[in-house]
Amino acid sequence: MKKLVILTGAGMSAESGVSTFRDAGGLWEKHRIEDVATPEGFRNNPELVLRFYNERRKQLMIVKPNEGHLDLAELEKNFDVQIITQNVDNLHEQAGSSHVLHLHGELMKSRSTGTGKEIYDVQPGKIEINVGDKCPKGYQLRPHIVWFGEAVPEFENAIKIAEQADIFVIIGTSMQVYPAAGLINYVSARVPIYLIDPNEVAVYNKNVIVIKKGASEGVKELMKQILK
Repeated sequence: MKKLVILTGAGMSAESGVSTFRDAGGLWEKHRIEDVATPEGFRNNPELVLRFYNERRKQLMIVKPNEGHLDLAELEKNFDVQIITQNVDNLHEQAGSSHVLHLHGELMKSRSTGTGKEIYDVQPGKIEINVGDKCPKGYQLRPHIVWFGEAVPEFENAIKIAEQADIFVIIGTSMQVYPAAGLINYVSARVPIYLIDPNEVAVYNKNVIVIKKGASEGVKELMKQILK
């Protein structure tokens, strides 16, 4: 069974109603990156940062996977599918995808600020993390999100997955956020690469097959091409 590796970004979840950061009207227009997505921002104003991610979590509780998410899960019938996502939502999992690696963390998890950095699931009945919420060792909890300026601990695993690809697909990402955008460099030269995005995305690779559509329509077109 061929290994299908899929890199997804914000455009994958936008059709589900998940607010993106970079688009007009996106989250960064309402908050400075430095204030809500850096370790310094958390140190300076933990209440603001926790409230920001509490709101993201509340939004996630009401959105649903779109057809693109569902079709990617369906592809597991024909391929060994591994998803590498830059998204912190759990819509791939909700849609039924079995193998999902989150490069930038997971919204529905919290992490200890202690040296062990233990990770905990956020319970559906208590999705807020507030100042004073502590791990069993007594350290303040924070969102399990990779903030700007922090290492991406799953990147080495993502490289190994990209190197094994028989088909590599990029969906809904600007290919401007590193190190995630660099994964394409670890894909074998013989491997076909599909790029699904309604916008122009600069990818300097002669093997790229562009499907200029949104996630749901684009994945349907991808399925036609790779299931021939």
